[in-house]
Amino acid sequence: MSRSAQTAAKIPPTGRWAVEASVPACLVPQRLAGIDQDGLARICLTVADGRIEAIEAVTGPSDALSTGMVFPSFVELHTHLDKGHIWPRRRNPDGTFFGALDNVTLDREANWSAADVAARMDFSLRCAYAHGTSAIRTHLDSIGKQIGISWPVLTDMREKWAGRIELQAVALFSIEHVADRAHMSDIIAALRAHDGILGGVTYMVPELDQGLDTLFRLAADNGFDLDFHVDETQDPTARSLRHVAEAALRHRFAGKVTVGHCCSLARQEEDEIKATIDKVAEAGIAVVSLPMCNLYLQDRVPGRTPRSRGVTLLHELKAAGVDVAVSSDNTRDPFYAYGDLDALEVFREATRVAHLDHPFGDWPKAITATPASVMGIDAGRLRVGGPADFVLFKARTWTELLSRPQADRIVVRDGRAIDTTLPDYEELDAVLGGGSSDPPASHHP
Repeated sequence: MSRSAQTAAKIPPTGRWAVEASVPACLVPQRLAGIDQDGLARICLTVADGRIEAIEAVTGPSDALSTGMVFPSFVELHTHLDKGHIWPRRRNPDGTFFGALDNVTLDREANWSAADVAARMDFSLRCAYAHGTSAIRTHLDSIGKQIGISWPVLTDMREKWAGRIELQAVALFSIEHVADRAHMSDIIAALRAHDGILGGVTYMVPELDQGLDTLFRLAADNGFDLDFHVDETQDPTARSLRHVAEAALRHRFAGKVTVGHCCSLARQEEDEIKATIDKVAEAGIAVVSLPMCNLYLQDRVPGRTPRSRGVTLLHELKAAGVDVAVSSDNTRDPFYAYGDLDALEVFREATRVAHLDHPFGDWPKAITATPASVMGIDAGRLRVGGPADFVLFKARTWTELLSRPQADRIVVRDGRAIDTTLPDYEELDAVLGGGSSDPPASHHP
């Protein structure tokens, strides 16, 4: 039996127990002693009745279980649970953004029944739960008949997973659809019925500002937060992020605004970058980067090595006071052929791609406390009196943690170690038609 398995076996299903581990100090609200050069502090965390009873500095030998590192449960701010795992029946022919867009559209129109969406969504949630995630925000394609299919499924999943994963959802559609009053009426009705967030995909079209004004008015009138897909492109002239910030300031919007991707920001001139970031900070907009999906799609040209990493300017945004997070985005669909909703994998890759290290500082908040704050939920921190929801790793240091997948992690929920066995892909064969063949793939002209 591995050391992690031995530790998990020692965690009682009920009662009081304690574990000794190193923690990123930024994830504990109270002041900690003995913080090392990597921002880690050694603590003894005591659990009782499913809550954290105490967090204390380690002062000497104790009866506590000893392990490497501890994180609070993870929080994913930007995912697409309705698209997840369709790759076996509808792949991306060339790995491009338009190849993804076309083939997701084809698959949605042909296959996205309530049963199909529910089966794939539940599979995704089981993966995330086993990896240690306790809250997820997903975008839902909200076009035509899909509005009446996916939103009720989301509500069913929210009820089914209550107490394990907190679910939020955003209506996803292109900015041009805002001019369709019937469509927007259906969207508003769905968000009211299913406690949703208003969203949209923004890019540089003539109707951008008018569409944004309509969305901000609708959000203000209905008490919705806003969450946009923004500038998912390498085109430096794509500047809808600035337009979103200006709209938020123009409307003096009191709700929360989140934007994802913002890839083109990294391709612009320094004066344009600074002006945009200043407005994003002034508007109080949160930014979430999707490093794995953006690496996959952005700057992809056949026979040419990509020059750009596709991630937005996380360091510059954070330095300006902007809340920044990283998240999984798509999993095993035409927008990203890989992924498993493992937030630690996201952080590992973001660290490598965007240099979130030396020092690590408070970057661990990007998959925990920051997205939790944006979502308005009590998660992502280890605090006395809070739920005993955390993840234990055998790894003792950052270099150990980020060098391996940490497949032997221990996930604790309500003070108990859960089963971290991942669902088998074969379970989806009945939904995906066996998972061994693909229909003819469409390619954007």
